[in-house]
Amino acid sequence: MKAPYAKFDLTPDGALCDGTLTFGDDIFTVSYENGGVSRFPLNGISQARQFTDIGCGRLELVPENAPDDGSENILLCRFSMSHVIQIGELCKVVNHYIKSGELLEISDSEMHVCSICGRHLIEGIDVCLFCVKKGYVFSRALGFFKKYLPVVIFSCILMVLSNLLTAVMPIFNQKILDNYISPAPGTTVFFDSQFKGIAILAFLMGLTFSLSRVLSIFSGRISNRIGSKFSNDLRIMVYDKIQRQSLSSISKKTSGNLIKRITKDTEVVKEFFNEQGRYLVSQIVILAVSLSMLLRTNAKLALLVIFPVPIGFFAIKSFWSVIRLRYEKQWRADSRATSILHDIIRGIRVVKSFGNEEREINKFSSASRSLAKISASNEKFWALTFPLVGNFITIGEFLILFFGGRMVLKGTLTLGELVLFNTYLAFLYTPLRWMSTLPRRIANASTSLVKLYEILDEEFTLKDTPLPKSLNAGGAVEFKNVEFGYKSYEPVLTDINLKINPGEMIGLVGHSGAGKSTLINLCMRLYDPSLGSITIDGTDIRDIEQSELRNNIGVVFQETYLFSGSVWDNIAYARHDASAEEILAAAKAANAHEFVMKLPDGYDTAVGENGHSLSGGERQRIAIARAILKNPKILILDEATSSLDPETEGKIQEAIARLTENRTTIAIAHRLSTLKNADKLVVIEKGKIAEIGSHKELMKLKGIYYDLVMAQRQTAKLKK
Repeated sequence: MKAPYAKFDLTPDGALCDGTLTFGDDIFTVSYENGGVSRFPLNGISQARQFTDIGCGRLELVPENAPDDGSENILLCRFSMSHVIQIGELCKVVNHYIKSGELLEISDSEMHVCSICGRHLIEGIDVCLFCVKKGYVFSRALGFFKKYLPVVIFSCILMVLSNLLTAVMPIFNQKILDNYISPAPGTTVFFDSQFKGIAILAFLMGLTFSLSRVLSIFSGRISNRIGSKFSNDLRIMVYDKIQRQSLSSISKKTSGNLIKRITKDTEVVKEFFNEQGRYLVSQIVILAVSLSMLLRTNAKLALLVIFPVPIGFFAIKSFWSVIRLRYEKQWRADSRATSILHDIIRGIRVVKSFGNEEREINKFSSASRSLAKISASNEKFWALTFPLVGNFITIGEFLILFFGGRMVLKGTLTLGELVLFNTYLAFLYTPLRWMSTLPRRIANASTSLVKLYEILDEEFTLKDTPLPKSLNAGGAVEFKNVEFGYKSYEPVLTDINLKINPGEMIGLVGHSGAGKSTLINLCMRLYDPSLGSITIDGTDIRDIEQSELRNNIGVVFQETYLFSGSVWDNIAYARHDASAEEILAAAKAANAHEFVMKLPDGYDTAVGENGHSLSGGERQRIAIARAILKNPKILILDEATSSLDPETEGKIQEAIARLTENRTTIAIAHRLSTLKNADKLVVIEKGKIAEIGSHKELMKLKGIYYDLVMAQRQTAKLKK
């Protein structure tokens, strides 16, 4: 295994340098570009710790039993913020080794640089557009079309037949000219009358044209139907993958970014394969027929026409990398505008309550102008380059007018043959012009495809074990040596050891940011701990199927989210198979039935987006009713009674008392008086368990909990 290493760029004095940190054989090796090397053994070291200052950071080794002020820490190096993630990953590996003796490889999941070319990846995407293979991108996309392939082939056959019929029409035109309108001496006449011959050929032309249009219409209708089904399949596939991803994966992308991938990117891909794919077959047929007819009519003129084409396409290829970068930049600007719009609409009540309408209008206008500017720049670039290349490709038209006209005057070419040649030349240039615009469409489609693949290929960070264990939850929960950080270099929880007995209610208290919410997130397995384990009745929650685990855990959050729909729908969300009697009983137990019956339509009242038509206390009681209906063995309350008036809080406390009866309960509350019924209080401080005990025990201890209680009492006195 390759020794874990990381780069740094500042000396301990803060001077720029080019250095490398390497860990191996219980020794940290610090190497500088000038040849200087320092070695630091891990003997007597408790952890490697990264500190982030303003604009830079530092890596230090913390000796065992060292004071918290860092006065005895050993400084290894300093670094700019561009190296913070890589050095954080190295710290994670080293600290794991110190605790377990197991040496792991550095994970590059948070590096946000391409492992092949080293370029920084674009925000919101973990795939390098420079290194991804375009052939793979489109060949894989064709795989999505597999089940529709027979119908797609039939649509293409209809289009090919339509094009072949269209290609026959110039021959009728040439026969009318050379046999009836301007016949040369000795020309074969198929009909005894000039009028009759022209009329019959014209009728055949019209019939051929009509049949060609009918086939084209049927081909288009089939293609559009298949395109809609394909787009729907792709959207569902991407949405399904997003739904099954962990919170850590989803939180790396904005909601606007994800919405754009599900809606706009799938539509771009559908448009490309539905229209351009069908046209590609059509244009290739037209190109082949036109080229063969040109060579058959006059080979010398045909070669004169074809000569500029390869040069023009070589010029287009040279623009490929520029086109791709431009459309990538446009995608990012579009994604940012979508994200801003999504946030503003979701937070419209906050915007209006602060009177920030003008500010948000300007914010979105700025993003929209940026998108418009980039789009206009791309269109301008294309408008300048495409006509130049296109005109060069079609320069043969002018050559034909000159040389073909001379050949007609000399009698070596008939007028009908010249018209026939010019018609097929126009047919030839139609697919060539279309193909010259293909790089633009390919760049747009490949950008969208890569972003969809990133979602589809992202590994599940929270995987169910192949042989899950069943859970007959009695309610015993235990945290064993748990350590976790949302970012590897910023641990949120360390050395968490906590045992909760069945039916016991514990309260989590501590300052904001101490790690209380993180602890319950781990309990619900929204994240997995970096180290240690969490068990329910002795079974590691990683060995339990996620759906079964969460079916046994009920949650009432501080920020109650209600879905658009009725009150009834929101309560029944916990259990879709619940009977009407069970839903009504849950509402009554949550003290919600009384206010629901006063609503205009009772339980059928629409709550609006996120329940904006209800008060905070009413939303909270619906959330409690939802939890009661679920009837979980383990209950989590996250600030369930915060920011409520005393009367409403009393009703909710009464409902919570019914809910917590005979259930293992983990409750978070900043208002410590709400935890008066807790069997045990756990004080979290800086990611560690600082104190455990009852209210009386912790007050006698006169530690962190005592200070929190005194501070709240003082605040209450000041308010009075």
